[in-house]
Parts: sequence; structure tokens; C-alpha cells
Amino acid sequence: MLSGPSPVLSIQNLSVGLPALADRQHAIRDLSLSINPGETLCVVGESGSGKSMTAMATIGLLPAGVQVLSGSIRLAGRDLLALDEAGWCDVRGREVGTVFQEPMTSLNPVMRVADQIAETFRTHGLLTAAERDRRVLDLLAEVNLPNPELIAKAYPHELSGGQRQRVMIAMALALEPKLLIADEPTTALDVTTQAQVLKLIDNLRRKKGTAVLFITHDFGVVAEIADRVAVLQQGELVEQGTAEEVLTRPRHPYTKRLLAAVPSLTPPAPKPLAGQPIVLKVDALTKTYGGRGFLRKSREVQAADAVSFDIRRGETLGLVGESGSGKSTVGRCVLRLIEPDGGAIAIGDLSFGTLSQRALRPHRRRIQMVFQDPFASLNPRRTVGRIIAEGPITQGEDPARALDEARILLDKVGLSATAVERYPHEFSGGQRQRIGIARALAMKPDVLVADEAVSALDVSVQAEILKLIRGLQDELGLAILFITHDLRVAAQICDRVAVMQKGRIVEMAETAQLFAHPRDAYTRQLLAAVPGMNTMI
Repeated sequence: MLSGPSPVLSIQNLSVGLPALADRQHAIRDLSLSINPGETLCVVGESGSGKSMTAMATIGLLPAGVQVLSGSIRLAGRDLLALDEAGWCDVRGREVGTVFQEPMTSLNPVMRVADQIAETFRTHGLLTAAERDRRVLDLLAEVNLPNPELIAKAYPHELSGGQRQRVMIAMALALEPKLLIADEPTTALDVTTQAQVLKLIDNLRRKKGTAVLFITHDFGVVAEIADRVAVLQQGELVEQGTAEEVLTRPRHPYTKRLLAAVPSLTPPAPKPLAGQPIVLKVDALTKTYGGRGFLRKSREVQAADAVSFDIRRGETLGLVGESGSGKSTVGRCVLRLIEPDGGAIAIGDLSFGTLSQRALRPHRRRIQMVFQDPFASLNPRRTVGRIIAEGPITQGEDPARALDEARILLDKVGLSATAVERYPHEFSGGQRQRIGIARALAMKPDVLVADEAVSALDVSVQAEILKLIRGLQDELGLAILFITHDLRVAAQICDRVAVMQKGRIVEMAETAQLFAHPRDAYTRQLLAAVPGMNTMI
């Protein structure tokens, strides 16, 4: 009987210990996985399940205080845990390539793209300077970047998110490693860019026979790219099988719960909103950015081009589109965090867009924002109670009363009132997002602007936050402008959807109507690019 191919990566009975004061003893407990040449294994699970710790152990970059307790990790038969630091440096890049979630924090902001890719060859003492230059251009072309010569001369901040992620993939594959580790590489990307990056990774592993360890919380992505799936819960492997088996016939209750939390592309029944008053009205909003770019001497970008919409009390309007479509610019203009060049913004009877910044201050409480990254938007040196109470206090509220209100709001968003004395770092990502929502509600706003408020959360926490937002909207009658690149989320939370492309709204309709009968070609393109749209999810 012939045996199958030897695995590129073999993890056997791996246990990784956490520091003494952690919430559990093990980051990973008795984990066994393997990946064959040309195979993609997707590792899924909630935040804290051990997905990224598995990747970090495989490349010898576990955080301080976290250590391998037992087990083995072998790459093409080589015992990685026996390596010293020099051995690890030789393996990283040459044998194992890694693509991280956020390329902007992984790329050096003061080095040009060409120099960063060429550094991979210099570090391992490979190729002459001329050969490195030629290979850099070949790699940029291989990951389907336009104008490789111009991209090579660019700095990371001059590229879009999708372009930066392609640069990261080029760097990871530069030395044709046996194993590619992709840790949430598409989480922050819009659906069309996400589809392109997934197709690129899939094509490269098929062409080169690279084994891929793909870490994700997005089951749509799993359906698109996985050969096999491993499900982790609190560091333990609870289910493993082919993608078709796990996605259509899950055995473990945890897997079933994760799949049940995936937002459906079928919108719920519409709410009766016709008689509700218009709370937010935006008319012919324009915003142009000007400046210098690496592709030309000067350029202007029309981020918002005559954008008009209104939102009724109790209604959620979704703004969707690719990165650079103008979604976030519109949200920031509506909030007056940046000044629009033209157009009108009204909140009820208040002409919000014409007030000076000084005159605006007492009215800012009427429109509040929930940010994408609550950890970055919460002051790490202040207690949660003070963070929530700060807005009302600056508006003249008695501090003691504002703190009492903060306790009530924490209970309303599903957290204990005792959380007022704790700090942001003591909470999980989903809990911090609840704190961000409580902070926004403390101002008793008429309008809530949510900018990618759930995009960084795993599916089960995402489902909880969406349910929370819907419940609070029904209770308080909030008008919500919901900015997202995730069309599955838009389908579940939005009453109407406005599709933006290059600063313009190209289509706007009730959610069910837009998803079932999209009129614009761009809308159809976005819907077709949703991961898992035509597969098992």
C-alpha cells in the first residue's frame, strides 16, 4: 500500500503554557495538526482560542512569558523546537513565510517597497544587487500589482490596504518557502480586494505546491479557500475534517454555534418606518482631497461627490463599498470631524453643517460615533466609568450623576456595573466594543455613526454586538449610519443600503430589494465577491 505525501508541517501533542496570572493555564493544549504540500488548512475559532498562538509557536515568536511545555513542531521533518535563535532566523522567510493581519504595522514606514522586499534576500545572503532588483519586480508582478516599477519606489502609506497586503505576500513568498502562514490576512479588506487576495494565495499555493496555514474567523473565507478545517476552542482542537464535512455536517456543538453566528445574506423582514420623522438629512455633500502622490506629481481625489441621503428615527442606513469609495469620509463629514467642501447636513431642525466649531459644541451630543477599534479609541489610563462619563461631564453634567448613568449604561450593554472601576485592557475585544457603545449612548444622541464597528470581531461576538445594537435602537429610537465593507453584516443590520463607488452613491434601496435585485453593475460585482457566496456558507 502506497503512503501519502509527507506533511510539510506536523504539529504533535503541542501544549503551550500561559503566565501564572492568565485566565487559563494553557494557550494551546495537546494540539495535533498536519499540512501536506499544496494544501490549505484553515484554523478557526473565537478570539483567545489559540489560533495565532499556534502560528507564533510555529515561527518561534511566542510572547514573553508564554512557552512550549510539551509536544513537537516539525517542518519537512526538521524539529523546529530544537532550534537556537540563529536557526530560527534561517527558517523565517526561507522555510516559512508569514502574512500578518495588518500590513501597515508590519511594513517599515520609512523604507520603500523595493528595499523591504530586497532585505529578505540580503538577510539570507542571496543574489547580487542587480539580481535582487530584478527579482523584486518579478515578485510584484507575480502578486498582480499594477506598475511594479512605480510600486517598488513607493512607501507603504502611498499604497491602498489591498496593495500593501499584496506586498506582504510578495515578501512572504520571495524565497519560495515550504509553508505560508496567513494570520487573518483579509479581515480589514473590502470584499472585492479580499476576493482578489484569496484567489492570489490559492493560485500561488497551487502553482508552487506551498502548504498554507490560514488563520481566520470568517467562515465565508473558509468556504472559499480551505481544503481542511481545524476548529479550536480555548486552546483545544474540538473538530477537524475536510471543508465540506465541517461546514455542512459539523459534529461539535461549538462548531455548530460558530456556523449559526455567521450573518446570513438574507435580510430580515423590513421595519415599518414610513411614519417616522427624518432625523438626519444630508444633501449634496462634497469633499475633495488634494496632494501629491507617487504615481503623478499632483492629484485630487473626490472622496464625496454630491452625496445625498436621509435617515428616519429607528432606521439604519448602511454605507457599503470598496476601500477608497468615500464611506468613512462621508461619516466623518457628517460628524464634522472633517469639514465638507459643500452641501448641507441637518439633524432634525438643526442646520448642523453650517455651525461654527464653537457653536457646534453644545450640539455634538446629538450625533455620536462607535469606532472600528475600541482599544485605540479608549483612553488606557482612565477607568471605564470615567471614559463613559467624560462626555456628559464636559457638557455640564454633575460628575456623580454622570458616573451613576455610566453604571446604568454598562448594564444596558450587557456588562456589570462594577466595570466602572476597571481599565480598557482588562476587557476582551467584544467587551471593549460594548464600552464604546455605552460611551456613545451616554450623550443621549439622536444619531449614531458606526464605522466598521464589528469588522475586527469574530463571528459569535459580532452576532452579539449586532443584536445589542438592534435592541438599543428599538428601545431608544436611534437613527444609525452604519459604515461597513461586510455585506453579510449589512444584510442583517441595515434597513436600507447605499452603495458607494468613487465618492458617489450609485444605488440606494431597501436592503432586501437591493440584495435580491441589484440594478447597478458595481453592486452586482460587490455581491458576487462576498466570500462563500456560491459555496457552502
